[in-house]
Amino acid sequence: NNKIFLWILLIFCHLIPYRKKSFLFSALYAACILGGRHVMKQREKFELRKPLVLWSLTLAAFSIFGAIRTGGYMMNILMTKGLKQSVCDQSFYNGPVSKFWAYAFVLSKAPELGDTLFIVLRKQKLIFLHWYHHITVLLYSWYSYKDMVAGGGWFMTMNYLVHAVMYSYYALRASGFKISRKFAMFITLTQITQMVMGCVVNYLVYSWMQQGQECPSHVQNIVWSSLMYLSYFVLFCQFFFEAYITKTKSKKSKWTGKLYG
Repeated sequence: NNKIFLWILLIFCHLIPYRKKSFLFSALYAACILGGRHVMKQREKFELRKPLVLWSLTLAAFSIFGAIRTGGYMMNILMTKGLKQSVCDQSFYNGPVSKFWAYAFVLSKAPELGDTLFIVLRKQKLIFLHWYHHITVLLYSWYSYKDMVAGGGWFMTMNYLVHAVMYSYYALRASGFKISRKFAMFITLTQITQMVMGCVVNYLVYSWMQQGQECPSHVQNIVWSSLMYLSYFVLFCQFFFEAYITKTKSKKSKWTGKLYG
């Protein structure tokens, strides 16, 4: 299955040959993963609990402020000018407040790669979804920002919102708080919902473009974005099933065996 998504990643790389810096960061990221995992084979894992709490709190605060500022802007456009304007209007990229948070969003995809550093140094399981998601989000964000494509406002707002919840959860877990397993399931479900909504936004943009209405984007970007969101949808659904459905059934079976065995 992973080979399919690697092919998608190669297609993305072919589509955006002129965004050199994003490829540089992605290449360095991949090299750090491989090198770090090799080095850590010979060493004891690091705890890094306090740095992880600080890291997660910083990203949580950033995402919360980003969600509030971009969400407020997008909801105002939606309520006053309608759905089409909220999706197609490029003012999100130029507004006095939203402009800053749009640029901050794009830049943040580079330091967010640091999430993986904690996984490598703590010798935790690094799943394909994790690094594939980080690389493709970085590539797409840097690819689309300069073109100010339609739908970007909703893409960024949704991501800010999901990350606000996700990093807050990580910070609490790293601090030693016991969080219900159901909350982790909720976060994954919000991520899956984000992917579905991303595909819906792409469909709307494409439909309005085909109707000759003003909705600035291009087919190449819509294809790239749709492939990305669809691949995330499949991977997050797979993760949800394996992490919460299969494991739950397995635990119940083991408990039943102990009870009656």
